[in-house]
Amino acid sequence: MKLDIIGDIHGCKKEFELLTNKLGYDWKEGIPLHPERKLAFVGDLTDRGPSSLKIIDIVYNLWKNGAAYYTPGNHCNKLYRYFSGNPVKIIHGLETTAAELSSLPQSEQDKYKSIFLELYEQNPLYQLLDNGKLVIAHAGIKEEYIGKYTKNIKTFVLYGDITGEKNPDGTPVRKDWAQHYHGEAWIVYGHTPVKTPRIVNNTINIDTGAVFGGMLTAFRYPELETVSIPSTMPFIPEKFKDDEKSRD
Repeated sequence: MKLDIIGDIHGCKKEFELLTNKLGYDWKEGIPLHPERKLAFVGDLTDRGPSSLKIIDIVYNLWKNGAAYYTPGNHCNKLYRYFSGNPVKIIHGLETTAAELSSLPQSEQDKYKSIFLELYEQNPLYQLLDNGKLVIAHAGIKEEYIGKYTKNIKTFVLYGDITGEKNPDGTPVRKDWAQHYHGEAWIVYGHTPVKTPRIVNNTINIDTGAVFGGMLTAFRYPELETVSIPSTMPFIPEKFKDDEKSRD
């Protein structure tokens, strides 16, 4: 199994194209393909960036072609609830995706709704791959949770090890679960933007804040190497939490 696992894209299509080109993928019929490797995504495909709908389209077609693995993030979950007609607040980035949708004819809106609902519903909460040697989970996962699915585990995978408390800026206080992970499986995750990929034990955070002007990063498996490209977005230093404590 040869994978290139890509961190939170958040609608940054230009960065996604640059990174996949750097990784040796050829864009054919609108999707990046490689003769020997597949792509995988840690979630948060949409919101905040300029091209959320196009990223949905690309990832959906990769998945339908058997060329990628997808796991949802908290922004994916919120978009799923939005498309499902549940009451959600159109804030924290969803407003950019909603604006993209509203600019389209109804038939196009319906198309994106249909393909995203299918993508979300037909994929697991987290990916358990390579005979259990690799786990892809949006905000991470504890060793004792692997292979299990409960409401509490879903909250952990989507939002991290939250305490229920809030930081002064309103973001959730989050424990550094990776410090206590001692499993043999590699856990690849994102969710909390860090300036450079963060390796702790057999875990790696590859959300390097592309939408906040950092980088878009891929983790190559089984090589255990990272490849990054700089973002074209404005750099917002306060969005990066290298101590892993908080970011929604």
